[in-house]
Amino acid sequence: MIDCKPQLPLEPRPIYIFGAGGIVKDAHLPAYKQAGFTVAGITNRTRARAETLAQAYDIADVYDSAEALIAAAPANAVFDLTLMPAQFVPTLELLPDGAAVLIQKPMGDSLPEALEILEVCRRKNLVAAINCQLRFAPFVIAARNLVESGAIGELYDMEVRVSVQTPWDLFPNVKFHPRLEIAQHSVHHIDLVRSFLGNPSSVMAKTVGHPAKPMSSTRTGMIMDYGDKCRAVLSINHDHDFGSQNQESFIKWQGTKGAIKARMGLLMNYPDGAPDKFEYCILKEGEAPQWVEQKLEGSWFPEAFIGTMSSLMCYLEGSASEMPTSVENVVNTMAVVEAAYASSGRGGVEPDFQS
Repeated sequence: MIDCKPQLPLEPRPIYIFGAGGIVKDAHLPAYKQAGFTVAGITNRTRARAETLAQAYDIADVYDSAEALIAAAPANAVFDLTLMPAQFVPTLELLPDGAAVLIQKPMGDSLPEALEILEVCRRKNLVAAINCQLRFAPFVIAARNLVESGAIGELYDMEVRVSVQTPWDLFPNVKFHPRLEIAQHSVHHIDLVRSFLGNPSSVMAKTVGHPAKPMSSTRTGMIMDYGDKCRAVLSINHDHDFGSQNQESFIKWQGTKGAIKARMGLLMNYPDGAPDKFEYCILKEGEAPQWVEQKLEGSWFPEAFIGTMSSLMCYLEGSASEMPTSVENVVNTMAVVEAAYASSGRGGVEPDFQS
């Protein structure tokens, strides 16, 4: 059986949440309940929304403001910022120096905003992580364990392909964002590739809109450059408006001794999703390649949200020596995002067409 679960803290800390939007309702709170974490307090601009969630998830206290929540939180609290990026810096400035905080992705809407967030976290000595939760989806944890065990040999190819119909109306806060596709969606995939292959030497990308839709961008093609022997490519299409047939949503890892393919079912028929699927093939000398399907517990939502919070708590208590999604790490994901937009804006090399 391939391990697909995150490390859990030995002594979970109380969680205090800023925000009561859909992601809190659909992912954060179900994940924390499943993990047995205590959400001790919540605040939201519209108090009624926070009260509704507090009643549904037995949250002891609802606060009228961020300041009130912070004042009531104990020294060992973990703050969970599920706000829009423009609110990150002002809220981080309110936190006590040395506080622990999990910040919703993306780490700002641009690299300059990410650097501002990083500066605040450094200056206030915050123990801060970004909620890049795809890294902790069960199929990613399982794939990472296979890769790190050496089972598929040297990793030389990573592909993320998504061709689905995304219901943008479910995301009114970002639907008309000027940097919709890469900054709000493909940032997950960029961060995932970085977590396996490190920082690319360069990025080539083009992100485009749809001729009949008002969103800024809904499709992206991207190559992250890792030299002459390793390929990393993202092909993302949110405009498969043609039914479930021929939709795709998968990550594929290829190594010198084998390969892994994971279907991300959540993105298909969102928000209900389709079943995930995890398969791997280990080459054996003298035998034809055979793919093995492994059943895994859980999915991206809500289980991956256990991983991001657990990772922070484990680092705080010392049971883990690293915090994979620290602001120090994820700022480099934002550097790739910024480079992708620059590449998309500049365009490619013009062919020397002959008349």
